[in-house]
Amino acid sequence: MKALPDRIKLWIGLALSLGLGSLPFPVWDHELIDVTHMLGNELIYWALVAMTLIYVIGVECRPLASIGFRRPTFADVAAGLAVGIATLAGLWLLYAVVLPALHLSEEQQVEQLRAAPTWWLAASVVRAGVSEEVLFRGYPIERLQAWTRRRSIAFGVPLVLFTLAHVGPWGWAHLIVAGFGGLTLTVLYLWRRNLWANILAHCLVDGIAVLS
Repeated sequence: MKALPDRIKLWIGLALSLGLGSLPFPVWDHELIDVTHMLGNELIYWALVAMTLIYVIGVECRPLASIGFRRPTFADVAAGLAVGIATLAGLWLLYAVVLPALHLSEEQQVEQLRAAPTWWLAASVVRAGVSEEVLFRGYPIERLQAWTRRRSIAFGVPLVLFTLAHVGPWGWAHLIVAGFGGLTLTVLYLWRRNLWANILAHCLVDGIAVLS
């Protein structure tokens, strides 16, 4: 595998992260039917994370720092918290003002989610915070920018796919919500280049939104 051309390695890595990460596994797996399906869906995404990290180290022969796993500084933590809080404020505005003004609602999806066990909701918050930041931020942003030399592509492609990946489980109204959240998290990553800051912000947003 080490003899593979760098471009082939890139496409395989992007297929693993953005490609598989964008598939609607929660819909195919009927995630919320019972505990078995809930756990199965979680394992799928943890497996994708593990495969991506192994790919970076074993095939690309690069350190995990190359996809943003760098020791966080105080500034990184502060940035993660600040962006998380700003994202929560923006999401509140979307749900309180924008969606009602557009006659859109996610009440049914929210009720189904809140009916799930608290332990699973907590586990899914951590899983989403880790898996989505690895698959849609750290790996693709770093690799696309290094390959294309264009920040706009590294910014836009993962953001669009991240947003579309939420349509299957949540419906088309969630494009606005996922698009906004993905935007703030993408900006945070391009600002700090630290995946731990993104995971912190993501878990903060999902944790308060889902568990409060």
